[in-house]
Amino acid sequence: MVQSSLTESITNKDDFTVTWELVPGRGAKESKQEKIFINAEKAANSDKVDGVTLTENPGGNPAISAEYLGMRVKELGIDPMAHFTCKDKNRNQMESFLYSLEREGVSNILVMTGDYPGGGYKGSSKPVYDLDPTQILDLITDLNEGLEYENHFGRTIGLKETHFFPGVVVSPFKRLESEQMVQYYKLKKKIEKGAKFIISQLGYDVRKFHELIQFIKMNDWDIPVIGNIFVLSYGIGRAMNANRIPGCVVTDDLVEQLAREKKADDNGKHTRLMRAAKMYAFMKGMGYDGVHLGGHGLDYEELEFIIEKGEELTPNWRDYIHEFDFPIKDGFYYFEKDEETGLNTDRPAERKSKPKKETVYSMFRIGHSLIFDPDGSFFGPMQSICSLTDDGVLEDPFDFMERVIKTITNECQGCGDCALTDLAYLCPMSQCPKNQRNGACGGSKDGWCEIYPNEQKCLYVRVYNRLKAYEEEEKLRDNWVPPVDWDLTHKSSWLNYFLGRDHTANKIGITLPDNSENKEA
Repeated sequence: MVQSSLTESITNKDDFTVTWELVPGRGAKESKQEKIFINAEKAANSDKVDGVTLTENPGGNPAISAEYLGMRVKELGIDPMAHFTCKDKNRNQMESFLYSLEREGVSNILVMTGDYPGGGYKGSSKPVYDLDPTQILDLITDLNEGLEYENHFGRTIGLKETHFFPGVVVSPFKRLESEQMVQYYKLKKKIEKGAKFIISQLGYDVRKFHELIQFIKMNDWDIPVIGNIFVLSYGIGRAMNANRIPGCVVTDDLVEQLAREKKADDNGKHTRLMRAAKMYAFMKGMGYDGVHLGGHGLDYEELEFIIEKGEELTPNWRDYIHEFDFPIKDGFYYFEKDEETGLNTDRPAERKSKPKKETVYSMFRIGHSLIFDPDGSFFGPMQSICSLTDDGVLEDPFDFMERVIKTITNECQGCGDCALTDLAYLCPMSQCPKNQRNGACGGSKDGWCEIYPNEQKCLYVRVYNRLKAYEEEEKLRDNWVPPVDWDLTHKSSWLNYFLGRDHTANKIGITLPDNSENKEA
């Protein structure tokens, strides 16, 4: 299969990639859908744009599918990059969509968690989140290598290799150390699972853009990085400032500046375009491999202005650094500031936070070491009890006892493939609306959950702080959690663990005791 021109551009270190985000709306043949094709055709006929990106159900609302648009846009002569999110499809449907994209030669996809589902037909849609982005990347890697599976007759079937070129998103724009570090830890997992390029989340703090480039270089990750540029109007800026568009960071100072700019005769349009052009310039100057351009109502002529003006300004990109000094108040930076340049030094800042040890978590740790650790004093007896209980008359009472205990302590959802030991005894199924098992989504603000702001702390902020109190926070960086095995659901997770059936047992090599083996034989 011939490599797409967009893939070639992203991987060519001498090429500065430009992509244009096109956002579909609800409906099949409304004006928003027609504008997608008009703009894609303009981009195809130009030499300024390397590809168009297609948003999947933006804001969690229904829209014409990014996969379909990707197939149609490709027919117009320009490479698409279809957004591929976790929110609306289970793993089987994800795999089905990937087969369709492969069949049509749409290889560039941007894998994301996705906005929490919002308005739908006669009420809000039920979220899915069956896989997280790291798990989707694992699936894609297996497909690219020729997925093998066992059919109903026990025969191993091998599929033909696919040719996907998946990218991911990361946010460097977080206020708390705990929020920021879990973003970077999850990025490491994404890269290890097969991400081929990175696009930054949206923000306007130049030090944070610089931080992301430095962090990637520090870790010796040889992976292209594309900077996100959004042509910011006052109205959209206010929405982002209030986190109504989760993950996009616009500070109070920037909103005030946008309000002043809005008073101009052109409603601030020229200033908005120049801000985008200067961002283009400093991103190219500091070492980004490309830019991802978007904006509400952005037309091709405006896009072309940003690109041409950005190229013109690039030689003097450092002159514009001071115009993007919009730090989050009391925000965490991974590197110390370079007062001379306004960017960062190469010295990591001291991570000074010292969370207090939580009594409840300390008790969980003691209980785990005694009962669930294979070297613990009560592991053997507990495994024997589970072996005798499994599929017997005592299984239901045993399961009931476990559910009562775990519902009181962790609001257990009964998935049967428990991740409590992976996440400092906090449950991603009951305490994360997106059921993320490998790190936070990008939507939190000031440590609060995107879905329940000012009510519920982000699960991963809590996990990080629990682990850091014991200097174990890097467990979040190094431990990858596979998808839930739904065959185990509503089965006692203790039985599944002690009898070697769940992901934790498989990871640490728990085997069945002799009496269980004899029982099954």
